[in-house]
Amino acid sequence: MWGGLVTLVVLTPIGLLAPGTAWGEWSREQLQQLGLGYIPAGFDQWSGLWRAPLSGYNLGALNNSTAGYLLSAVLGVALVLLIIFALAWLGQRLINRKTVAAEK
Repeated sequence: MWGGLVTLVVLTPIGLLAPGTAWGEWSREQLQQLGLGYIPAGFDQWSGLWRAPLSGYNLGALNNSTAGYLLSAVLGVALVLLIIFALAWLGQRLINRKTVAAEK
């Protein structure tokens, strides 16, 4: 599992070579250019609800989009790993608490 995760992280920069935008990062205009004839009314209503922290992979201090892209990937992987380890830690504590309670 860890080898697969490391492989995916190492292959992430290949996305810099691909033309166009990343999958799912389309605006209304891009969806229409892709040939989508119907765009739900809620698309515009909910589109401004969430602003990505690193929108467009732009960082104020770095004007280089490649550096922003790579930093976004590293931060994303770190955040996912942090959440996984936190959930595992919490789950282990709950299991230990139940075990101790069952022994009494």
